[in-house]
Amino acid sequence: MSRYTGPLLTRDTALVLLAARERGEARWGGSLDLGRTQGEALLEDEGWRWHGIAYPYPGKLKDRTLYWWDGEDFAPVSRYAGSLIKLVPTEWGVPTFEIDGIKMLPTSRESPLDDAQRKVALVEPRGKVVLDTCGGLGYFAACCLAAGATRIRSFEKNGDVLWLRTLNPWSPDPDAPEHGGRLELAHADVSHAISDVPDASIDAVLHDPPRFGIAGELYSQAFYDQLARVLRRGGRLFHYTGSPNRLTSGRDVPGEVAKRLEKAGFKAQRALDGVVGLRR
Repeated sequence: MSRYTGPLLTRDTALVLLAARERGEARWGGSLDLGRTQGEALLEDEGWRWHGIAYPYPGKLKDRTLYWWDGEDFAPVSRYAGSLIKLVPTEWGVPTFEIDGIKMLPTSRESPLDDAQRKVALVEPRGKVVLDTCGGLGYFAACCLAAGATRIRSFEKNGDVLWLRTLNPWSPDPDAPEHGGRLELAHADVSHAISDVPDASIDAVLHDPPRFGIAGELYSQAFYDQLARVLRRGGRLFHYTGSPNRLTSGRDVPGEVAKRLEKAGFKAQRALDGVVGLRR
């Protein structure tokens, strides 16, 4: 998929842009790519220009929604195909995404990219071949690239999530020259695709599956056995589980995960909001 390079608007950004026009200003400076870069818009009575392209002023925009220029209007960055998938702005600039209103990444205390960085550090990716099982918006992959991973094999099952990545300036572009081809992103279900990954060909694993009720196969003993097969001895794994309340859910998901990983051949223990494993 080609990358989107036009402006991304939030309600707050649009209000600031419109306020500058109302004050009679000819230029507005700020970011229209969620804080990655700064630029300047030229303000005219009937519209505005950004990077030499003319756009109309936006109408009324909703909160907690990102908008992109679809060629005719500013449209929400969302798709519906059985589930509503939506890119959602955060106070940190780096967006999260939701599926049917359920937030897929933690954002209450820090940027989802900073959260990813802490988790990636647990597998020490520098100089390693990393398996990124459920790529999502690509923040694990971005952190691995920044940390000096040799190669990242990333899988994402949902085509609409891959589309969100093309509009999200914080999602790494596999084709970007600066990445040197180190990121390999496949549109595939890792629960099936992992059977094609050679034995002991992976140095580190990052496993960030949807919650158990949605993707139970990614918490299964059979899948953990596959992770053990592809990961070399001494390789590290981080498995995100979240922190479900045992009193309300009745289950200790991290504890269950750790037991299955131990059975598969890992030394496992809880860490952050998941489980870390060392391949024995």
